[in-house]
Amino acid sequence: MNQQQLLKASVNGLKHFTNVNDVENIQSLIDTALTFKQNPNHSKIGSGKRLGLIFLNPSLRTRLSTQIAAENLGMQPIIFNVGSEGWQWEFAEGAIMNGTTIEHIKDAAPILGNYFDVLAIRTFPGLKNREEDYAEMIFNQFVKYVNKPVVSLESATVHPLQSLADCITLHELTKNETKKIKVVLTWAPHIKPIPQCVANSFSQWMNAWNMETSKFDFVITHPKYYELDEQFTKGATITQNQNEALENADFLYVKNWSRYHNYGTFDTGKQKWMLTKSKLAAHTKVMHCLPVRRNIELSDEILDSNHSLVTHQAANRVWSAQAVLHEILK
Repeated sequence: MNQQQLLKASVNGLKHFTNVNDVENIQSLIDTALTFKQNPNHSKIGSGKRLGLIFLNPSLRTRLSTQIAAENLGMQPIIFNVGSEGWQWEFAEGAIMNGTTIEHIKDAAPILGNYFDVLAIRTFPGLKNREEDYAEMIFNQFVKYVNKPVVSLESATVHPLQSLADCITLHELTKNETKKIKVVLTWAPHIKPIPQCVANSFSQWMNAWNMETSKFDFVITHPKYYELDEQFTKGATITQNQNEALENADFLYVKNWSRYHNYGTFDTGKQKWMLTKSKLAAHTKVMHCLPVRRNIELSDEILDSNHSLVTHQAANRVWSAQAVLHEILK
């Protein structure tokens, strides 16, 4: 089967890309991404189409990889940083706008829908009100009012483009394996409260992908009080014993997150949870979404060694975004 036939054979036609539940077949989406990795330039697919990249929060890999992916498909990406380049938006329904907000999303989003064929949005949680963050109030207002396909560049609870890139990376390195692959998501220390988005999302994708393939033994390990929302972790083995979790691990995904219960808080003094080389088996590969706090979350000796997959993961962000945009355009 040639590349064009492989692309047409994908079973995923996406209306939006907000989390794994929008994807009919994860393995098919991974295969599409790897087809683009072999041959990136398919400029006819998105010719004459515009992609709006709307950032309410900073970005490096997400912004650049999605822009490159769009250009590979022939789309015109236009980037807009809301905090520094535009009005302050109001998202609350029924708001009396007598404060600092100047334009309601009800008025801004339909205009964006007229300007762009696909809209990609990045926003973070406030980490103050769990109910508001987990309702995805800000992100869902775009979906409600823009009237065009919407792609999540990270929201208050999940980061699906990152998780797809993570799955692409795992597939590349395990596609010929016949035994169960042990993948461990391990909590790591940090200097400030960090959202649960990446941990939620990786858990959600691993559990869903495992439902398709039965290929993985997926384990989550974290200190006491750092449980994630069960809607994302159901299906994983969960333990508070890091040493037990790391035993015979093939892949370790290292990530900090703040508390889901007692929302947005975190503890200092948990340096023993930092991953060091002494905790690794010789064959173990280590993943992190970046940016990483060196010698807080992960030691130099791991990041600068052959154990590290962080550059490989980050490079796959292009093919993650390109596969998603292709499925929306087709």
